[in-house]
Amino acid sequence: MPSDEQISISKLRIGIAAERLDYADEILKIGDYKTVANRSYYAVFSAMRAVLALDGFDSKKHSGIIAEFRRRYLKTEILPNPKELSEIIDGLVEVRQGSDYDDFYIISKEEVTAQLKNARLFVIEVEKYLRGVYPVK
Repeated sequence: MPSDEQISISKLRIGIAAERLDYADEILKIGDYKTVANRSYYAVFSAMRAVLALDGFDSKKHSGIIAEFRRRYLKTEILPNPKELSEIIDGLVEVRQGSDYDDFYIISKEEVTAQLKNARLFVIEVEKYLRGVYPVK
């Protein structure tokens, strides 16, 4: 059973994930697709950290968060559709790295809209899981 502190941290992080999705929606309207890709990735990253907070786990490395999330929640099928969720993570990582670090990276409105849709799906699945641990929203 998670402690009150772990639940508080988890609630904070899932709230951050939701804020990042809302911000990505707003940025999409003005056409800053690279920032939408970035915020979509970070929404999923925050959602993963929200779940891992319940286990008292955190890491300074993104790869550590992703690996531990996959190990604890996808490989064990604690979360539904683990293959789909894992593919969402992979896609978001790839696009975020390209859009953040490659000066010539181009992402279309269609691609970034799909990224945002996938991020939203991921966060919704995490929120469903968290509702079983504590009330979300």
